[in-house]
Amino acid sequence: MWLKSLIVAFLLQVSVAGAANAAGPFGSVNIGNWIGGAFSNDETGAFSHCAATTPYANGVILVVGYSAAGTWSLAFASPGYRFNKGENAAIDVIFDGQEQARLFASANQPNMLTAVMPANVVRTFQKASLMVATAGRTVLNFDLTSTGPVIAALANCVTKVKADGLGKAGDFTKVAAKPAAPGDKQGTPPAAKPGRTGSFSGTGFVVSTNGHIVTNSHVVEGCVGDIKGNLTGDAALVLRVVSKDSTNDLALLQAPATTIFKDFARIRDRSMKSGDAVVAIGFPFHGYLTSDFTVTNGIVSSLSGLRNDTRHLQISAAVQPGNSGGPLFDMSGQVVGVVSSKLDALRVARATGALPENINFAIKTGVLRDFLDNSVVPYQTAEPKGELKTTDIAGNARAYTMLISCNAAEQADAKR
Repeated sequence: MWLKSLIVAFLLQVSVAGAANAAGPFGSVNIGNWIGGAFSNDETGAFSHCAATTPYANGVILVVGYSAAGTWSLAFASPGYRFNKGENAAIDVIFDGQEQARLFASANQPNMLTAVMPANVVRTFQKASLMVATAGRTVLNFDLTSTGPVIAALANCVTKVKADGLGKAGDFTKVAAKPAAPGDKQGTPPAAKPGRTGSFSGTGFVVSTNGHIVTNSHVVEGCVGDIKGNLTGDAALVLRVVSKDSTNDLALLQAPATTIFKDFARIRDRSMKSGDAVVAIGFPFHGYLTSDFTVTNGIVSSLSGLRNDTRHLQISAAVQPGNSGGPLFDMSGQVVGVVSSKLDALRVARATGALPENINFAIKTGVLRDFLDNSVVPYQTAEPKGELKTTDIAGNARAYTMLISCNAAEQADAKR
């Protein structure tokens, strides 16, 4: 084990970013078999990146890095590798036998191939338990343990070093708890006593001819038994969970293969602007209000969510418990977001003395499309053409907007 530790330390010093003159580690990342820390450019002394490595029995060492510029990387290293500097290779990675991606790696060092990891791959890597990497005829399996805490520690490392400098580097695994966000996920009305189960619901919408249905991850979290979905006036279908992304609060469900849908949602291929009109459709307070879906109008109030979260749109269209997972449309009837949450008005009022109104959030289509791409779903995009009446948008959405329901523990429903 001492030899592997020496190899890991060496690889960290030659730097994930490719600079052979990196100095460090400063501070520490020590989680499971992962070790690492912060590094600087030895010539300039400037902070360059944080990185962590772990060795495998197949002789390969994984190196995960996060640069000061905000770029994630994944490297495959081995003392037995002999690459020419600048040599390139395509590496196909499959996570948990489902989500896959192609990474384009280059050899900055003779014994290491390094690839940039897009944000969607980082999120998948963070939650996966198995990664299969294929390069040419070489196929390698990696049991991914502790990757979630490692990604969090490296992000914490970069944030702390940029704020406090390398001189104050410490244990980066001690991630400070974030204050609770003044937002709440939109499932059904809270009812009651922990430990009991009840019927809870949200909204979803069909995105492919194969019967794939998008909703929020928190809508199906904690479900016990069948998850059901039905269009207004139709019999309920038993849905299967295909994949979930808890980080971005998205879930993909699928209807039985024999189900035929008359239509499905198209995703807008252009960005929205502040002030653009939007329409939200969903099933709020199902069982308390109408059994049909409801329609609300509003505008895009901001292109970012809580604490400048660029994954979300802030919208003024009214949403309530049960709207979660529902489609947000532009005025041409294209999907521009997935309704996800509303600001907790009472919490903000207690903190500020003012009661906020009409502050709600939807997941942007860029995040949605990354999720669908990783799930290999053949969705369709469309350009906004012309402006429809709200009644026409609602009429078209009736063919693919579904009530999603299941039985779940009431304590799990607190997250909805």
